[in-house]
Amino acid sequence: MCGIYGTTIAYSEDQVKQKLEITSFRGPDETGWEIYKNEGSKITFGHNRLSIIDLDPRSNQPMNYNSDIHIVFNGEIYNFKALKNQLKNKGYSFKTESDTEVICASYLEYGMDCANHFNGMFAFVIYDANKNILYGAKDRLGQKPFYYYLNGNQFEFASQISSIKLFNNNLSISEKSIQEYLTWNSIPSPNSIFNEVKKLEDGHWFIYNLANSDFKTHQYWDIDCSNNTIYKKSYKEATEELEELLTDAVKTRLVADVPVGIFLSGGVDSSLIAALAAKNNSEKIKTFSVKFNEEGFDESSYAKKVANHLNTDHYIIECDYNEGIDLIQNFCSYYDEPFADSSAIPSMLLAKHTKKKVTVALSGDGGDESFLGYRRYNWVKSKQTTYQIPYFIRNVLSSLLQNIPYKNNRFKNLSGFLKLKNIEEAYLKSITSPDVSWLERTYETDKVAELKYLFHNKKNIYERISDFDIKTYLSWDINTKVDRASMAYSLEARSPLLDYRVVEFAESLPSDFKFNGHNQKRILKDILYSHVPKQYFDRPKSGFSMPLGIWFRNELKDYVQSELSLDNLKSIPGIKPLEVQKLIKQHMNNDYSHHTMIWKLLILRQWLSKNASGLSIQ
Repeated sequence: MCGIYGTTIAYSEDQVKQKLEITSFRGPDETGWEIYKNEGSKITFGHNRLSIIDLDPRSNQPMNYNSDIHIVFNGEIYNFKALKNQLKNKGYSFKTESDTEVICASYLEYGMDCANHFNGMFAFVIYDANKNILYGAKDRLGQKPFYYYLNGNQFEFASQISSIKLFNNNLSISEKSIQEYLTWNSIPSPNSIFNEVKKLEDGHWFIYNLANSDFKTHQYWDIDCSNNTIYKKSYKEATEELEELLTDAVKTRLVADVPVGIFLSGGVDSSLIAALAAKNNSEKIKTFSVKFNEEGFDESSYAKKVANHLNTDHYIIECDYNEGIDLIQNFCSYYDEPFADSSAIPSMLLAKHTKKKVTVALSGDGGDESFLGYRRYNWVKSKQTTYQIPYFIRNVLSSLLQNIPYKNNRFKNLSGFLKLKNIEEAYLKSITSPDVSWLERTYETDKVAELKYLFHNKKNIYERISDFDIKTYLSWDINTKVDRASMAYSLEARSPLLDYRVVEFAESLPSDFKFNGHNQKRILKDILYSHVPKQYFDRPKSGFSMPLGIWFRNELKDYVQSELSLDNLKSIPGIKPLEVQKLIKQHMNNDYSHHTMIWKLLILRQWLSKNASGLSIQ
């Protein structure tokens, strides 16, 4: 797990050093760079290394393989040992014990198709001196970030956008991306906060021809929307096969030359990962959870109960208010694009203190999307009958609700939902911004390419929203949150439930294997209950959140009112400052919770104040 950088732009050595230094927290163990010249081309590769596999300096990057192949790589290839043996049988030799060399040899053997052979989380770029091209790829589910700037023969890439921004005078802030952020809480791929910088999309590779500046991308993996791979065996057989898959996914992610631990929230997904890790590890596993003092936000007692049952070495990290405030006020130093998932703060606290004991931590991310675990899937089930009512009747009801005097937004939101055409549109509205009264104009969500996973008729509504969440919420939000939070403290986070084999298997399962009645994540739970008592989980699902709504009314009240003063609000494009102030007042009076909107605007205001100087918004 590291930070990568590369460019064809003629920056000075000192400038390259500074570009690497700005994200040195991603890889504090070694910083290196090399310059390659060929046929009039000049390419600089840079790398910040967090040493995980083969700690020897021989595995530092940029790495050269067979003199003509040069690479910078961020991530892990979990099946690298099996690939290495296959490649040895084909005549390839290796000088290190790292997975980086295996990527290079795989590229030479399989060409552009090499990414299909990797099971892992990765973003890498290879400079092939013979072909005078750059070839790069990103993992199937987008766990590792990859930004790039392309302007003719000027090509620049990095793990984080701040490295590209530094010394680049050709950037402008995207007004469209700000609108997307205000809608989705993050900026959807392939866009970034800058018009001129893009993200390489999940499951894609690219080629950049250094001779003629031709750039092309190709999608090598995607979710199967055709519904042609339906599992035909029994539920019992599916449970056994899934446990075998998950066990292998966990075991391969426990391989490291540094200490490994588990993020344990006490929920189904992390408890299952901890149980399989404890069962398949000869040493006592270290587990970590976060504790909040505010009622309704503390899950640490559940995590402790699971840890005791599994006999792990458990650490409870108490969320210190002052520590949390410091992270809030410096949030944009690590999340260098606007990003509004407030659970990033407890994620950072968890990573910060976990790093004191281990360098790698396994997480339970990915279970809700693949196995239908979010509460909103149950909401969809409960609302389907509403959208079977003829539209003209719902439209009349909506108009009646609009005329009812009310103190808050509940009736207004309900009225808006009744006017929507179908359950798909309702779902889309529920996960974006149900109340858009404070926006200057409504962002058109139908412009998002990923809607094709939601609006088709080859799967039922639950499978379609699962696919849509994998391609949007998981990619844009969860993976961004986990990568930045963990790398802020040089901690590698690995997610067994995001093993593409597990995702593909979940895709093939009948919906009732995953969501039966009101029993969500049914198959995962049944595997878990063979390791941990069922009664430990007889409680409502809880998200990984922090008490922002309470803090905004109390400890952070002055901060909110100062940062989101009328003058400061006027500097934020795309909003109605007076309407925002009205909603903030509602929140402070405890009439209605607008903590999501407040957090979103605090982060955007912070980002603009630190980054917008001298840049136009277009």
